[in-house]
Amino acid sequence: MLNTTSNTLMKLAALVWCTGVVVLIAKSGTLFLEALKGGADQLFILMAILCGIGIGKIKAKYLFYNIGKKNKNRINLLTNPKLWQFYRKRFFIFLFLMIALGKYLSGVAHGENMALTALAVLELSIAFALVFSSHWFWEK
Repeated sequence: MLNTTSNTLMKLAALVWCTGVVVLIAKSGTLFLEALKGGADQLFILMAILCGIGIGKIKAKYLFYNIGKKNKNRINLLTNPKLWQFYRKRFFIFLFLMIALGKYLSGVAHGENMALTALAVLELSIAFALVFSSHWFWEK
């Protein structure tokens, strides 16, 4: 029951990966806008955005690419793939905890321009790490 192929699992993994990009870019954008409305300097926000992208590139190279590549190898080694095996259970637990922590930190940062900007940089860096490291999906 719920048997599938490695190819389907790769597509599901890519869907989750790309959904993370969209959600994190939207969320960081909202945080940057809130900081701007709170009086943060535009040049400071622009520099923060560039830092987030740069940090994301570093994270992609040294962390996210390797994580994705290991997951791809794990999926390809499954002998009887099941629909829920596109990531390990611990990934889903970690993802849930990161979403909850992000929600909590957004509430704590509300009204504090520096905290909003720092959180936005963190989330933007993760989004761009996902973007820059996503080529592992299409490698043979």
